[in-house]
Formats: sequence, structure tokens, C-alpha cells
Amino acid sequence: MDSNPALCQAIAKCINTSPQHRITFAEYMDMALYHPEHGYYSSDAVKIRFRGGDFFTSSSLGNDFGELLALQFSEMWEILEQPSPFHLVEMGAGQGTLASHILNYLKLQHPDFLTALEYIIVEKSPSLRTQQQQRLQDFSVRWCNLEEITPNSIVGCFFSNELVDAFPVHQFILEAGELREIYVTTQENGENTASDFSFIEAVAEVSTPKLVAHFDLVGIDLNPNVYEDGYRSEINLAALDWLGIVADCLQQGYVLTIDYGYPASRYYHPKRSQGTLQCYYHHRYHDHPYINIGRQDITAHVDFTALETWGKKCGLDAVGWTQQGLFLMALGLGERIAALSYQEQPVSQLLNRREALHQLIEPTGLGNFGVLVQSKGLKNEEALRSLKGLTIPS
Repeated sequence: MDSNPALCQAIAKCINTSPQHRITFAEYMDMALYHPEHGYYSSDAVKIRFRGGDFFTSSSLGNDFGELLALQFSEMWEILEQPSPFHLVEMGAGQGTLASHILNYLKLQHPDFLTALEYIIVEKSPSLRTQQQQRLQDFSVRWCNLEEITPNSIVGCFFSNELVDAFPVHQFILEAGELREIYVTTQENGENTASDFSFIEAVAEVSTPKLVAHFDLVGIDLNPNVYEDGYRSEINLAALDWLGIVADCLQQGYVLTIDYGYPASRYYHPKRSQGTLQCYYHHRYHDHPYINIGRQDITAHVDFTALETWGKKCGLDAVGWTQQGLFLMALGLGERIAALSYQEQPVSQLLNRREALHQLIEPTGLGNFGVLVQSKGLKNEEALRSLKGLTIPS
């Protein structure tokens, strides 16, 4: 196992100093990923690339994903009557790759939009922020925390790609028809030395009534005649808090969320009895969050019903939901694939590019990601205009 000893000690100290010597899984996941010094995303442990990393994202496969997103953002700018500035707020920008693809494409193809654009990156990780600043030094980009954005100040679009899946989740389990929460505690394995303990789970009453209320929000009845004892899954309260802040900051425009996930009816299907939690380590995934601590990514699928329903409560209108494959095809990915037949390049390069483009729409992979668009403050005529990415590709 490849855990960070300093991070393990910090988590153990948090557990041992808590009143009941346990923390929620959400608190554990938050420390494992975002501890200021030793968390996975706060350190240099994050490796986002197609080959040789822990995982890869759509932007790891070339410029096309970012360029097609840039086309969608440009259309949003047109629909909003070309405001200046148009704020494009990327939340969780990884190593800055997607931002560079978007900005470079706008510089070449839509310089008028780029002139009106104010690009803002919201990034918690000091390590990733440094990488982003190095990659984007030729562009005017502002970095800040989400809490630093003034309420009702953004005209444009908040967007994220594979962000919400990494928010800390509460885990629950059903026992005798009752919703119970899964906590994390420590277990000594022998002598009480610095590394002679392990993290184990404990089950107790829920830490907040919001967990019970969540199922009313998403319209799920955990009927004991349908859900068996031992059924466990996750609830992402942090995603709702995040969306509430985003909605509060947005004056006029859109929220675009791309991630892997399901509507609540699929997420909490009785047969999905062990939830969706996954860990990524060197391009291999497993479901053991108590190993490789601080060295691996921990994620859970996104409940898009929760985002859409909570968004309505926060003043966001649902514009549409689709799959990434359909979204990118509607924006012109099909034409890019067809154009490969007419390009004079070495066969190996053409095959690699074709593979990358097809991976973006692969039905069992990235193409099955969800794309949720919400809006706020649009005039009637603006709200009636369809976004190209949400049209059905011919």
C-alpha cells in the first residue's frame, strides 16, 4: 500500500479528538482529497493524463473537447446579446489543459468573443493552481475561491468538467429499514506506533437530518419492502451547497455541469446495492478508500436529479440534460471525425486522433457522461433560444 503517513496521522488525530472518536465518511474523504498540505489534490500526487497517470479526462485526449465547448460558450455569448465582460468561470480546472484549449481556440477563431471574455478559475488546490498559472501565462486569467465571487455579479457561464464527482459524500446503509450513516474510526493493529493502526468503518445514527430529507428532494422512497437490509450508497450534500453558492453568484447566464452520473431513479435503484464510490490509482479503479490514502482519487457518481431539483430551489431553470456523446456530436464532433479521411498525415497520427475522438463519444465511457445545463436571469426571448449542444444531431 502507498499511503501518505503524514496524512494518515492527521486523519487519525481528527478521529481521536472528535467527541465519539469517529468522523463521517464525508469528513474522511474531504481530508484524503483536500487536506491543505497532504491531500491528494493539494499535493503533487495528482497525475491527469491519458497514459501513465491515475486517470484522464476528456481534455486529455486533445484539443477537440475544449474547442467544441468554446463553440458552445460563444453561442451563449450571442444569446445573451454579447455582454462585455462575459464571465467564463471554470470550477476545478485540473492542470489548466481545458482552459488552454478553450482560450487558444477563441484566440484563433473568435477573437471578438475573446476580447469580451473574462476567464476566471476557481481552484482549491495550490499545486494545481501553480500548474494552471504556468500553462496559461499568455492569457488574462483570474484565480479566486468561489466564496470570493460577489453575489449576483456573474454574467456568463459557470462550468465544470468532472468536478462534482470529487466532492466529499456521506455514505449510508439501511439497517432494519432505517437509514444509518457510515463513519470512519481507527483500529490499533498491535503496538501503538505511528503507523500501527488502520481505518475501519462504524455505523451509527445519521449526522444530520439533511440526509433523510435528501430522498424527499429526489423523489426516492426507501421502502423496506423494496430495499433490502445492507443496501448502501452515497449522498452528496456538498454538491448542493456548491450549487447554491453558484446560483447566488450568477446574475444572468448559464451553469454547465459535465460529469459521470445518473438520474436519482438509476442512482438509487434497489439493485445498485453498493453505491457508486470508486478509487483511481494508476489508471486502475477499485472500491477501497482506506488504502493509498493521499495517493489516489476518490469519487462517486453524480445524482443529476438532485442538482436539477435543488437548482430550481436556488433560482436556476433547467435548460436541458443530455449525454456527452450527443452533446459533442451536436456541436460538430461528427464533422471532425469525417474530416480525418481527407487529411494528409501519417497513418499512425490519423489512427491516434481517430481513437481520441471516438473515446469522447464512447457509449460505455466518456460519451455516457451527463451534461446538465441550467440558467438564471434570461429574458423570455433568450430562454426560448435552443443551445446547439442540446439539439438532436442529424
